[in-house]
Formats: sequence, structure tokens, C-alpha cells
Amino acid sequence: MSDGFLGYPASFMLDVVVCALIVVVPLLAFNIYVVRFGRNYRLHKRLQLLLAAVLLVAVGLFELDMQWQGGVDGILAKRPRPLSAPELSSFRSLLWVHLGFAVSTVFLWIATVFLAWWRFAVPPQPGPHSNLHKILGWLSALDITGTAVTGLLVYYYGFMVP
Repeated sequence: MSDGFLGYPASFMLDVVVCALIVVVPLLAFNIYVVRFGRNYRLHKRLQLLLAAVLLVAVGLFELDMQWQGGVDGILAKRPRPLSAPELSSFRSLLWVHLGFAVSTVFLWIATVFLAWWRFAVPPQPGPHSNLHKILGWLSALDITGTAVTGLLVYYYGFMVP
């Protein structure tokens, strides 16, 4: 497979996911602002469902791409200079931290979205589920931020650092 579009020896879908990670946190912050200060529950719901759908598709395609590329090792093999043993060890540790955030984000976000889908009125408005939704929402937002930060670090140390 060919390199991505950011100019580093990563895959196309890895570059797509990196761009998504850069965009998702500000969009999520805007979405929290919309509901917290604008009280626009309908827009919050629409933006959240759109964001969840886009990320689901991007991550799904990314996972397929990772398999076609031979996993992280297959992509790392395209580096002009292989990582030294200590660099590879540090990279793998960072990757495990990233995966911890990424996997927990999936479960938190699914719980947040589906519980909101089932428990909020149509059109959406505050109700008995609001307190739990706020807690799950903030946990999801913190978790996706951790996913984004560690994901960008994985990309940087794996593919950008010579």
C-alpha cells in the first residue's frame, strides 16, 4: 500500500484518523458549549450522532487498513530508519496507553449515545436521565481527548520522527 497524504510513511487511513483526531476534540468542545450554554438540545443530539457515525466509519476503515498493511509493524517497516530497540519499546508502551483510551472511549461513547437515545424525549430536552448523561458525556469527552492526544503522539513518534 502507498503512503498517506501527510507526507510520512504511514497509511492513507492512518492519516485520515490523525486528521479526525485533530478535529474531533474542538468539535466535541463546541458541542458541549451548544448544549451547556446555548441549551440547544436538538443541535447537540444531531452533532453528537454525526460525530459518532463519522468516527465509527473512520475507525472501522482504519482497522481494515491496519490489517491490509500488516498491522503497526507493517506500517513501521516503511520507515526510512527502523526504530531502535529502546525506541520501539517506548513506542509500544505509548501505543498501549493509546489503545486503553481508544477502547474505553468506544464503550463510553456507545453507552452515552444509546442511553441518551432511549431515555431522552423526542425532541430532546432535560429529564431524569440528564445527570447520568452529563457524567457519561464528560467521561467520554475526557476519554476521547486522551485518545486524541496519545494517538497524535503515536503518529508523531512512529512516523514523523526520523
